[in-house]
Amino acid sequence: MQYVSMAAVGLVVGILARFFYPGKVEMGLIMSAVLGVAGAFLAGFIGNLLSKQSGGPLRPAGFVYSILGAMLVIFLARRFGLA
Repeated sequence: MQYVSMAAVGLVVGILARFFYPGKVEMGLIMSAVLGVAGAFLAGFIGNLLSKQSGGPLRPAGFVYSILGAMLVIFLARRFGLA
C-alpha cells in the first residue's frame, strides 16, 4: 500500500512541477508520477547531504522541496535530451 500512496503523491508532485516549470513540458500521467517520485528522492538526497542530522541515506523530503526536486529532474532531462 505504501507504493500506491508514493505513486499518488508523486503524481501530484509531478503535475505541480510541470505546472510551475517555465515553458511547455510534454509528458503523460505515468511519466509525471515517475518524475514526482524521482524529484522527491532527489530532494531527500540533497537534503540529507546538506543536513548534519543522521537520518539514513534517504529521508522523506518536504512537499515543496519535492516539487523543486522534480523541477530539477525536468531541467536535467531536457538538458540531456531525455524529455
